[in-house]
Amino acid sequence: MKILLVGAGLSGAVIGRELALAGHQCHIVDSRAHIGGNCYTERDADSGVMIHVYGPHIFHTDDQQVWDYVTGFTEFVPFQNRVKTTSQGAVHSLPINLLTINQFFGKTFRPDEAREFLLEKADTAIETPRNFEEQALRFVGRELYEAFLKGYTEKQWGCSPRDLPASILKRLPVRFNYDDNYFFHRFQGMPRHGYTALVEAILDRPGVSVSLRTPYRPEMAADYDHVFWSGPLDGFFGYSLGRLGYRTLDFQRFEHDGDYQGCAVMNYGDREVPYTRITEHKHFAPWEEHRKSVCYREFSRAAGPDDIPYYPIRLVDEMTLLEHYVRLAEATPGVTFVGRLGTYRYLDMDITIREALDTAADFLRRLAAGREPARFSRPPI
Repeated sequence: MKILLVGAGLSGAVIGRELALAGHQCHIVDSRAHIGGNCYTERDADSGVMIHVYGPHIFHTDDQQVWDYVTGFTEFVPFQNRVKTTSQGAVHSLPINLLTINQFFGKTFRPDEAREFLLEKADTAIETPRNFEEQALRFVGRELYEAFLKGYTEKQWGCSPRDLPASILKRLPVRFNYDDNYFFHRFQGMPRHGYTALVEAILDRPGVSVSLRTPYRPEMAADYDHVFWSGPLDGFFGYSLGRLGYRTLDFQRFEHDGDYQGCAVMNYGDREVPYTRITEHKHFAPWEEHRKSVCYREFSRAAGPDDIPYYPIRLVDEMTLLEHYVRLAEATPGVTFVGRLGTYRYLDMDITIREALDTAADFLRRLAAGREPARFSRPPI
């Protein structure tokens, strides 16, 4: 079959390779001038630092098959993300752990003492948290919530934490030990030569061709037997029902001669500081040495029509509109919607790859059985 894949990020690259291995001809188009989507990396010409152009990406997973898949294409170097936060005039480690609690409250608690202390701080009158703020107050109490969660969340999402679902906070751990590794997965690392090299290696397969600076046009589909769409779900339909809501990021780049902040990621929890964090990119490759440094301040805001969509909002209004688009997609033959944008879900890289592998396998099974391909790699709702 002739397959068209829209988007040269992880979803398009993995699906294209897997289908090419099965003998299909796969052509990938992307409107950007580079492959890799938002995990695109490049060397800064002046400093030599590997830059995560669309914000930092740290690979972490518990999926052995996915880990074996990516490490089969390029070398991964162990890397643990150890985030710090500046709040109320002091620096603390994240996620909230025993050191954070002891430093913030001026204590020397042991783990069991810290647990009891936070139980006393928790608002136990909140039996069933209805939103992010209530979940935080019930979870860690008002002091830690206001220092580390409230202001950051308001800046990140552009709304009151009372308007966000409690489920968002359930993903943030509190540790009663001194472990400040931001993630808890078995496999964590960085590709030594950047994510662009990883995607290049995945795409390096007979039967896969790529056209950059090539926006998708609906008439293209007539030349192919099937389309895999990893762009915005609403964009495939020309935003005919309205636009789904996203948050986007603005990056303010600056350079420093030396080491600017001593860590890869420094969050800023105070609402008065307009940016959410500063990332210092040479610290994402600690095996390298660079005299100069390249840093980015990150500012979060609502995405406009010409902005890069980063985080699907998925609040009440968006979910109602999403239901309409899902029904429209289900009635559209010849296309499968994949990835973060195509399914309007926040996905880490490992989940994106897992779903791409599963989508390709499902497509081949359905093809062999004479069945119609699925519309979605995973149901968006």
